[in-house]
Amino acid sequence: MRWLVGWSSIAASFGTAGRVSGHVSGQGGYGAGGYGESGAPLRGGIADAAHPDDPGADAERTVHPVGAQLLWGDPDPLWAVGDWRPDEIRTVTADPADPFTRLAVLGCCGATDAELRRALYAARGGALRHLTQWSGSYTAVVQAGRRITVVGDLAGARPVFYTPWASGTAYATAALPLADLIEAQLDIGHLAALLACPDSPEALGDGTPYAGVRRIPPGHALILREGSREITGYEQVASLAVAAPEADPERAVEGVREALVDAVRARLTAPRHAPDAPPATAGRGPRPYDPGPVPGMGPADRRAARGAPAPGVGADLSGGSASATLALLAAGLPGAPGTLLSPAGARLLAVTFNDLATPQGREAELERARAIAADPRLHHVVVAAAEEALPYADLDGPLTDEPGPSLVIAARERRRLAAGSADHFTGHGARQVLDAHPARMADLLMDRRRRHLLRPVAALARSASASGESLLVPLTVYSAARRLARTTYRAGMEAAAARLREGGVTQRASGPVDASLAALTWSRPGPAAGWLTGEALAEVSIRLAAAAGRPPLSLRPGEARARSLLARHAADHRVFEQAVEVRSQRLHAPFLDNQVVRAARALPESLRVQPGARAAILRSVLTSAGVREFPPGWGATAHTPNETATRLGLRAALGDLLDLFASPLLADAGLIEARVVRQALLDAADGRPVPLDGLAELVSMELWLHRLLARRGTCWTGTSAARRRAVPEGVPVHRPALS
Repeated sequence: MRWLVGWSSIAASFGTAGRVSGHVSGQGGYGAGGYGESGAPLRGGIADAAHPDDPGADAERTVHPVGAQLLWGDPDPLWAVGDWRPDEIRTVTADPADPFTRLAVLGCCGATDAELRRALYAARGGALRHLTQWSGSYTAVVQAGRRITVVGDLAGARPVFYTPWASGTAYATAALPLADLIEAQLDIGHLAALLACPDSPEALGDGTPYAGVRRIPPGHALILREGSREITGYEQVASLAVAAPEADPERAVEGVREALVDAVRARLTAPRHAPDAPPATAGRGPRPYDPGPVPGMGPADRRAARGAPAPGVGADLSGGSASATLALLAAGLPGAPGTLLSPAGARLLAVTFNDLATPQGREAELERARAIAADPRLHHVVVAAAEEALPYADLDGPLTDEPGPSLVIAARERRRLAAGSADHFTGHGARQVLDAHPARMADLLMDRRRRHLLRPVAALARSASASGESLLVPLTVYSAARRLARTTYRAGMEAAAARLREGGVTQRASGPVDASLAALTWSRPGPAAGWLTGEALAEVSIRLAAAAGRPPLSLRPGEARARSLLARHAADHRVFEQAVEVRSQRLHAPFLDNQVVRAARALPESLRVQPGARAAILRSVLTSAGVREFPPGWGATAHTPNETATRLGLRAALGDLLDLFASPLLADAGLIEARVVRQALLDAADGRPVPLDGLAELVSMELWLHRLLARRGTCWTGTSAARRRAVPEGVPVHRPALS
């Protein structure tokens, strides 16, 4: 896991901020930025001020991140922690004579040094939006004297966390290091909200699973002035329910094309990276990249068996429009080829996963992937797996920063990504960024644009034609959209809170019509809410009722719900990256980049709600890039939830799952009843109707809690005080209220 961490307080010298030993001074481009009163060089360090009564605590005893690279030192130090590549860390100063006005950009950023310097001048004057307009995915930190500004992204895939610490504020791009720093306990209320209403930021608030560690919302920046905190938005939000001038559809689609091409080009123009060499063999020197021929295995097979990605650039090729667009763009843009030692003409390694355990239902996707891979610029690799790659097949894995439903499929996805490249494109986020949330139909009614509802409502009616109720679908959907358009934010939140208090948590929708009707609301319960205890649901309802009195970011329900869904998916994608991490590999999700998200938000709602809008937009992107032929079925929905594979995986891992929930930590916290969840696991394995995505969330959170408590390390060192570790007392045991 890669993260950056910094600190700011009233203290402005080493007498109160502490210092570390001199070996750190050579790290980073700006590690020795000035000198203290005693003439000693200023170096980064965080004082052990959390234990002022410790008789051994003094200015020499500090805490600092384990394995950190110091980017700049006191009075407001900044570190980069983890296996960052050299080109992923860039620092510039405004003037060599002013070393305390500087900018650090961490991640993949397509800006030149001159553009970084111009943005630094603008940010010094308070203009933050300039820091978010470059292609790529990155985090920017600006220091202007004693003012520190940390800018988050629009989607939420690169969040920023903060916590009060040592008369100031510590910030990081990961929550666990800050939880270690303050020895935070679990926030059980946040875990309950994450299970009950995962798509409702009103219930989650700015909290994290760790008490005392906060998250800044997407599209906001954290500003620290000598430790004092301010959170400000840098993106304009339309908060009034007033019809705005509709954008030109052609120009909006052109903006998406330019942003997506720039996002792909930013990754292609970055330096190429090869996986780290295996450890040296005693007496034989370094082991070569490919140890030699193995009967029945090619180089790609042997590399995948070792769990190492290929050098260069690759992409997913699932048969869906999003992954195919990225693969064809990356293979067709001018520049150096992305693959090494590949067949003649191949410029990109394209990876397709073939599930041999449940081949039924995905034949069309695989056929489209084969048709797209016929392009001579693509070197196609098919990763085939059977029972060993089912969901729940391997529940051992790394500890992630936060819980997420991807923990139950991490082994499956890691097997696929190990056959990929050192830089690997994925189409995650395309649906959330480009598609229209069903609640946007209410926005169109608020704008008096009823005629744009004809095609989406007709498509829903056709999908329900098999049940014989298609004649009632248009009226039902229109009534639900009209009801949402007339429901205020406050009334919607209060109704959602009352629904949780009364236990009105229904099962998940089974078809597209039911799913659309369930989404036409300000807030709805998540798939795991039905297994939570009444006390847990009551606590979440209190959170929703409290949020009803706070002004929302947008009073338009469709826009608000679409942003919430994108933020939830971006957070899950971040957990996915950490859970499936392959050494020396970087996953790239261009659809979650700032510029792509911003360009997609400029698309008119009347265009987004039309059936097949995402496929049409991506077709236009590829057509402008020179791709003229598309396989049959282009734009068909890909990666639909494979219920058969999930149930097979549950059945195969049923013994381990029942043992996991024999005495679950979630039950100790008062969130679930163990016997109820065990019965749900048995029902799911037997094929009974059970919300499988809700079970995945419960299992993932229970796994995450076990990994968190089994952890013995810490993110901090350099102090003789007790080792700082998050949740040192374990999960608090819940005592039920007396009836």
